[in-house]
Amino acid sequence: MAHPVQRQAEIVELSPVGAYHRLVLRAEGIAERVLPGHFAALAVDRADGSLLLRRAFSIHRADPAAATIEVVFAEAGAGTRALARQRVGDTVDVVAPLGNAFPVPTGPASALMVAGGYGSAPLFGLADRITEQGGSVGFILGAATGDRLFGVEQAKALTPDVLVTTDDGSFGIRGQVTLPLTEAMRAIEARVVYACGPMGMLRAVAEVCGREGVRCFTAVEEAMACGVGVCMTCVLPVVGEDGVSRFVRSCVDGPCFDGSRVRWDDIGTVPADLEGAAAMGGL
Repeated sequence: MAHPVQRQAEIVELSPVGAYHRLVLRAEGIAERVLPGHFAALAVDRADGSLLLRRAFSIHRADPAAATIEVVFAEAGAGTRALARQRVGDTVDVVAPLGNAFPVPTGPASALMVAGGYGSAPLFGLADRITEQGGSVGFILGAATGDRLFGVEQAKALTPDVLVTTDDGSFGIRGQVTLPLTEAMRAIEARVVYACGPMGMLRAVAEVCGREGVRCFTAVEEAMACGVGVCMTCVLPVVGEDGVSRFVRSCVDGPCFDGSRVRWDDIGTVPADLEGAAAMGGL
């Protein structure tokens, strides 16, 4: 569990990176708490006061020496459009780090990182930790089109085992990340797969890993309103270690989950066998 703090963070860099934006924030007391898979919740103000909810972003990098954290985001709505129009020197109210981080193997291990679009952002810090422990990593990075990829050169700087896919074939292999997944896992003898990206991609990756008998951890992309476990908007059905299915909150129980325990087919529904389902149905 993360131990978040709230800070007024100074924007020290805001620059385009492909189809996305890279935002670097300086704030004391955050970077040293960050683990791979944690996220930050940013308050984006607008003159008319219409942006009440924070926006959640995976933390791409954290530098304790510089007291900075980095996030990568796409302009997808009013909040991210407003954020993209901030300037260096402006301040942003930040709560971070939030959520549960990716579990890291103890000792050397071979791990495969699989991502869609800028979902790759939190995987590079994770790859650093694994290689620092004497392990090795590979990457499969995918996107709809070449300009929607993120981190290809970063991945190549870490390992020669990098595969790139695009839906339209404009860069790398034509197809989705699952196309070369089985072959890639076998080629590097992956003991674990880490995945981050759209929910449909995570479901497909978890299914392939299940067939291959490889552990899979997924950072889910559920919409979050509060980010601290109060509002219950980001729940999804997950099978607990006791075998009982429950709704859990992506923001505080995740966003990193064992992919074999997420009930992907039932997301957005209330399964009849879910603990408490009968009471929910009576509301």
